[in-house]
Amino acid sequence: MSIQPLSITPRLRQQLAEWLQEDLGRGDLSAPALQGVEGEAHWVAKAPGVFCGGVLIEPLLRELANGQQHWSIEGLVSEGARIEVGDVLLKLHGPASLLVALERTALNLAMRLSGIATATAALVAQLEGTGVALADTRKTTPGLRRLEKYAVRCGGGINHRMGLDDAAMLKENHLAWAGGVEAAIAAVRADAPWPARVIVEAETAEEAQAALAAGADALLLDEFSPDALTTLVPVLRAQAEVRPTRTSVVLEASGINPADLRLYAATGVDLISTSAPMTRSSWLDLSMRFTPSGS
Repeated sequence: MSIQPLSITPRLRQQLAEWLQEDLGRGDLSAPALQGVEGEAHWVAKAPGVFCGGVLIEPLLRELANGQQHWSIEGLVSEGARIEVGDVLLKLHGPASLLVALERTALNLAMRLSGIATATAALVAQLEGTGVALADTRKTTPGLRRLEKYAVRCGGGINHRMGLDDAAMLKENHLAWAGGVEAAIAAVRADAPWPARVIVEAETAEEAQAALAAGADALLLDEFSPDALTTLVPVLRAQAEVRPTRTSVVLEASGINPADLRLYAATGVDLISTSAPMTRSSWLDLSMRFTPSGS
């Protein structure tokens, strides 16, 4: 599986530094007990799942060491790989005080991200062979969006909008305040760059058809049953074919029950979006175990 890599941006480096500082505070009071001790550590899986977050360990160590301490890391499991209980995921070597200072922040991030990747992979597996993609939503933890959406990619899903500046999504409130779907789309088209997509959320067949007639590029079909979508999707495809532009439309099912994924996939939609991997997943249990050098 090819995964779009995580870019370690200056903003992310700043966040990593802040998260480390949150844990270190005025300094690790246990550090004197480890003065001069070199250590080795390895990460081990305590639950089966999909691994995600190892890519953060190197920048975390660089931030902690600040060029003053030598360390090494050996990754044994790639991002997005399936892991089993007892699997050794990576090995670390360096000053024991450095590895101890790294432990909690690095593990917390990796366990959270691995939990999301694992939950995503379970849903993606239900869609295998259907040709329908699983997308995430903007229901992410503030400050963790880039990482949580990366975890979705590690689990085999795709990312919906990273933010409000990626595409214009017009929802119920937009349409009510703008005076209807035609007025809302026209206002967005007049101001947005030409490549920007306009997505309209529809909760009824009539709303979906009106949005398509007004020129929507994509429809978010919210809380429709699989039976309703089975009837509606061919109608929308036919309507798109006779629009003056004859442009295709992307049809997205949302507000779905994850247990019914295959039923939704069979309706003919292009993708299914869900917040479940973010909002319903549990952390994947990982542990860091230490051995003094030379033991």
